[in-house]
Amino acid sequence: MLDPNTNEHLATGRRKNAVARVRIVEGEGKVTINNRAFEKYFVTESMRDMVMAPFEATETAGKFNLRVNVHGGGLMGQAGAVKHGLARALQSWNLELRPKLKSEGHLRRDPRMKERKKYGQPGARKHYQ
Repeated sequence: MLDPNTNEHLATGRRKNAVARVRIVEGEGKVTINNRAFEKYFVTESMRDMVMAPFEATETAGKFNLRVNVHGGGLMGQAGAVKHGLARALQSWNLELRPKLKSEGHLRRDPRMKERKKYGQPGARKHYQ
């Protein structure tokens, strides 16, 4: 979705309990997550690679400034949510990128979530003996 006031493309990404609100605008490649530098927020290389995968798939790395608000879940879930939101924002920017993003699985939401504990038993699936 395009924000007409700021010319930013907005998208929401989700994975497990993490939710990421992603905004992209054409720029020099600056990435900010929760008002912190990208390298300070996602400290491992694997998480950074996961987040930047949609840029690599569409060959648009360095063309956009990326601002993200993410909350919930753990760091890996948050990285997956940012990746999902970024892919959706790129698709919003240019619909012709959809086949590349879809073929690499970036537009697919990972539905796996923690199962809730049920009453009368000690866990989600475990039962008393």
